[in-house]
Amino acid sequence: MELALVFIVLAALFGLFMAWGIGANDVANAMAPAVGSRSITIRQAVFIAAIFEFSGAVLAGGGVTSTIRKGIVDANLFAATPDLLVFGMLASLLAAGTWLLIASKYGWPVSTTHSIVGAVTGFAVAALGLNAVQWPQIGQIVMSWFISPVLAGVIGLMLFISVQRLILEREDPLAAARRYAPFYIFLSGFFIALVTLLKGIKHIGVDLSAVQSGALAAFIGGLMALVGHLYINSIRGDLISERDFQYASVEKVFAVLMVVTACAMAFAHGSNDVANAVGPLAAVVSISLSGEVGQEAVVSPWILVLGGVGIVIGLATYGHKVIRTVGSKITHLTPSRGFCAGIAAAATIVMASGTGLPISTTHTLVGAVLGVGLVRGMTAINLRVVGTIFISWFVTVPAGALLSVVFFFVLRAILG
Repeated sequence: MELALVFIVLAALFGLFMAWGIGANDVANAMAPAVGSRSITIRQAVFIAAIFEFSGAVLAGGGVTSTIRKGIVDANLFAATPDLLVFGMLASLLAAGTWLLIASKYGWPVSTTHSIVGAVTGFAVAALGLNAVQWPQIGQIVMSWFISPVLAGVIGLMLFISVQRLILEREDPLAAARRYAPFYIFLSGFFIALVTLLKGIKHIGVDLSAVQSGALAAFIGGLMALVGHLYINSIRGDLISERDFQYASVEKVFAVLMVVTACAMAFAHGSNDVANAVGPLAAVVSISLSGEVGQEAVVSPWILVLGGVGIVIGLATYGHKVIRTVGSKITHLTPSRGFCAGIAAAATIVMASGTGLPISTTHTLVGAVLGVGLVRGMTAINLRVVGTIFISWFVTVPAGALLSVVFFFVLRAILG
């Protein structure tokens, strides 16, 4: 029983560390476009994200989680040796958290999901051999490195070209915005509502069909479009004689939309990606208390709170580094560009959820930002920063795996 308590305490510490890494690195997915376009400041982003990430993690983080994330390894393989799985989960948390610390320190936006997947793969191979890993699943993850950024980039590029031609390049941008902006507001509400329904509340027993989710998302999008239409029409035309001021008014509309989008994305992210930290933690607690291995583990409320607190601390301490990389170092973002990038990322996430492709929100958003930047040509993209980001993506899975192998053998030698 004393050893079980040691395992639980270590799992809580390592889980907090991993959650810190999620906050330090992954929260840029929600906040970077808003900060990069100067719609909100870094401090405001940290405050907003802290509220919505914590709420998503604690309120919708889920009562049950898979013992091993993403089906990379069958938990039943450890039925006869539950202690090996405990050491593996501890090593995975520590390895993924360590890699996220390194990446966040240098401002590299990497996938927290791929970090934990790499870590689980590493310990499974060390403990049971190559045959223990579901390699087709790893193959799908590798495919997502290419598919999700390209898809999001194309959607972002097309969206911003349409905004340019329909609104920004017209003689009277505000009049054009009155006509066309409600359509973009509808898209924003529709896709963000779908992301929230598919990713944000699926863990709390709300089981809506695809048709029900689509209908509810369309209703929310329509409601937002109506409110946006009334807001744009309320801007007095006689105060808007100068073209620059009209641009400012139009960009202000997109800035407000982007903040709403960021809040919804943060809630969905907190509810979904907190599992990368609390899943292995819940598995260790479950095995330590019962001595048995199952495919699922119950997530106690204190575990979700710990995950939420870790995310907020990580965001407040190191989050600004990755937010700056994605928001301002890849390309110059305006509110309209940032808005298009956010909607492109949300649309790609929705498509991936429908097809079951295990994409990374980080890769998706970076691809969307690149697509929006490419509208102005290759010279608008900081290729050195983009190259560094791509390298960090490819390194993430093997780095997590190698660190996990080292930590697995160290923990087993000390506690085994």
